[in-house]
Amino acid sequence: MKKAYLFPGQGSQKTGMGREHYDANPIFKEICDQANEALGISLTDVMFEGPDETLKQTEYTQPAIFTHSVALFSALKQQPDMVAGHSLGEFSALVAAKALSFEDAVKIVRKRGQLMQAAGEQNPGAMAAVIGMADDVVEKICAEATEEAGKAVVAANYNASGQLVISGFEEAVDLAIEKLKEQGCKLAKKLPVSGAFHSPLMQPALDGLKESLESVNVVEPVCPIYANYTASPTTNPDEIRSNLLNQLLNPVKWTQTLQNMNADGANFFIEVGPGNVLQGLVKRTIKNVQIYGYN
Repeated sequence: MKKAYLFPGQGSQKTGMGREHYDANPIFKEICDQANEALGISLTDVMFEGPDETLKQTEYTQPAIFTHSVALFSALKQQPDMVAGHSLGEFSALVAAKALSFEDAVKIVRKRGQLMQAAGEQNPGAMAAVIGMADDVVEKICAEATEEAGKAVVAANYNASGQLVISGFEEAVDLAIEKLKEQGCKLAKKLPVSGAFHSPLMQPALDGLKESLESVNVVEPVCPIYANYTASPTTNPDEIRSNLLNQLLNPVKWTQTLQNMNADGANFFIEVGPGNVLQGLVKRTIKNVQIYGYN
């Protein structure tokens, strides 16, 4: 039985996250304290006390979810057969697979959050959830909306069959939503996010993160990591670096990632981190597998 460990991305945060684990588990506490020290801020105060408005800011959201996920995985003392993370969660997966040190990763994750927040302010955009329409139809409508608006909107997250997120300039997203509804889409609704993530509008974030990723020490992981950018496994440090950069501008191929993990023998999927979003996506994507969560 192969175990695939999955790590959530932005949107899984909530005020109070990790408080019980911190009080009860010394390993979890140690990792959280390391995050506070490495960042020079009390991240745990934001995690435990909020307020919600602060925790929802990308520069805090990302290191909070990352720290919670890694601390929980460390406390489990498990050896994964394969790992994957949704967007931000790819960093958690890399630490779980021992490709990145926690201290290096938490600093990069905070910087990533700051850069993505800044990119959202520099290049204002929008994202929208799309439910009940085939992937290729959504892609076609995005291409039509891009051409008509003269501004980009693209598929950003392939979350599950018939469940996508689109991202881009607001005018183009609005036009795509109109077209999707005309074509009989079950739901097309804007999301409350601070930027057009996983789209060309994140170019400033890529530019800002490139140097940090090129200089950080990445080693061969103890198991394959399935990258958002390719949906394929790798243990190559150079590919890992490249994939982390490319995922900023390109879609999260989560549906394809889960299918590939299953095809490669994973029949036990474990989500580690706040929330249970990924467990739901596994249920919608793959049949006859065991699903569990630690949050």
